[in-house]
Amino acid sequence: MITSTGLRLRPLLAEDETAFRAAHRAMLSDGFEFGWKLTEETPWDAYLAMLDDQRIGRNLPPGIVPGTFLVAEVDGRLVGRTSIRHVLNDYLERFEGHIGYGVLAPYRRRGYATEILRQSLVIARSVGVGRVLVTCDEDNAGSAAVIEANGGGLEDVVPTAPGRPAKRRYWIG
Repeated sequence: MITSTGLRLRPLLAEDETAFRAAHRAMLSDGFEFGWKLTEETPWDAYLAMLDDQRIGRNLPPGIVPGTFLVAEVDGRLVGRTSIRHVLNDYLERFEGHIGYGVLAPYRRRGYATEILRQSLVIARSVGVGRVLVTCDEDNAGSAAVIEANGGGLEDVVPTAPGRPAKRRYWIG
């Protein structure tokens, strides 16, 4: 699906390795895990297989739920990513929600986060999620605005670990 922003969500491909690893390193320096469970030592084909396993709910480690991981692309460039959890466990229900998304720093403030979340909601509904929980750090006004622009209604704000910002919990749908 391509929109007025030109953004489309798609699975990672073999040819994405260099760009994706660079994006992951850049976001790690900001404290954000862009590539879920990706390490420098992870072979790329094994990483793609792990994401495929998660999508279909196969070989999941304890505490990991089925989910769809997609990158956001505009004009052939990776600009962000989304992780859509098909179900919630206790931890996800309290702190992370159904959808986690991120936009690389050079591409922020262009409407991409809003569009990533909008498309992610369509995918969440396609895998059977009715009401969608989305969270953000209490001090992240930009993410709060993105969630609210997509219909998010604030349920509450919950404390997290000491020294970390509280989480704003929104329901959509």
